[in-house]
Amino acid sequence: MATIQKYETASGNRYRVRYRKPDGKQTDRRGFKTKREAEAFANTVEVSKLRGEFVSDISGRATVRDLGTQRLARRKAVLKASTWHTEDSAWRVHVEPKWGDESIGRIRSSAVEAWISELHGFGLSPTSIARCWGVLYGILDDAVRDKLLVANAAAGVKRPRKTRAPRAYLSHAQVDALAATARTAEHGTIVLTLAYTGLRWGEMTGLRVRHLDMLRRRIHVEENAVRVGARIVTGTPKSHERRSVPFPAFLANMLARQCEGKGRDALVFGNGEDHIKPPATDHAWFAAATTRCRAVDRDFPAKLTPHDLRHTAASLAVQSGAHVKAVQRMLGHASAAMTLDTYADLFEDDLDDVATALDKARSAALTAPTRAHILPTL
Repeated sequence: MATIQKYETASGNRYRVRYRKPDGKQTDRRGFKTKREAEAFANTVEVSKLRGEFVSDISGRATVRDLGTQRLARRKAVLKASTWHTEDSAWRVHVEPKWGDESIGRIRSSAVEAWISELHGFGLSPTSIARCWGVLYGILDDAVRDKLLVANAAAGVKRPRKTRAPRAYLSHAQVDALAATARTAEHGTIVLTLAYTGLRWGEMTGLRVRHLDMLRRRIHVEENAVRVGARIVTGTPKSHERRSVPFPAFLANMLARQCEGKGRDALVFGNGEDHIKPPATDHAWFAAATTRCRAVDRDFPAKLTPHDLRHTAASLAVQSGAHVKAVQRMLGHASAAMTLDTYADLFEDDLDDVATALDKARSAALTAPTRAHILPTL
């Protein structure tokens, strides 16, 4: 049990609480102005030990830099290179400069809220702010699980809401026009492959000859090539899930031409050895093709990226009558619910169909002759 002792200071009497930690080592907390404050602290210590929630004062002195560096080193082994790169960047640019020297036990929720406001004032996007907050939250959450902290000061702190820009969906004719105006035949094949299979750019550029099953018209998505800084890093597809994606018959000859003269392990697109990089600049072939399309088609989306062709694939599949489970498998989503949440706007016509069906059912029910029910006589 804890004991309370009174001692004198230049400012008057003070009280000290001496107690044992769960490991049996004795320690104390001093500076209480009244005996009641000392007794209240002693009681919380005993309760926290019984609940297994005891946190030593010394534990809270660990700095964010120490724990953050250790956390990033651990996560490098379990995260995809691109994800780890974004976390590392958020840590180095925003989290460490602000919180690196701070003891984890001194961080308050109000200070985290003020920091979020600062980041917003700097012009960071809601996505970037959420990433910075997530890094700090993860560090403090690790500390809570390791019994270095009682609570996570970043938990529950509000962040700016993400506003999703309207997605661009191309029609069959617009996809054809984009492919036709691309710089080379290979670029045209890339456009059609993305728009009719729903592959991500990294999955498309990571395709190898052996991943194509020309007889069954299937693409086996097993590799992903993403740009991390100035490098292209290969790994498994997003969520580590391999999948098989069908491709329409008209793509068969185009993909076959891409494989001509290449070995089974060669890349389908490019020279067979080097992964092609995404056309990120405004002067790249994709941007040039979209500009030419907009010049002759005022309904062509004002802004278009290669990833929008993945959305287009979902749209064209839904328009063709594909079941949501088939669309889910094609896109590689974790569940059909995720597909519905992501592309809820594509299923708005289904709501009209429901209303129309209910209207017809009600009319049929009310106009049909009612069946007489005869009660049995006693």
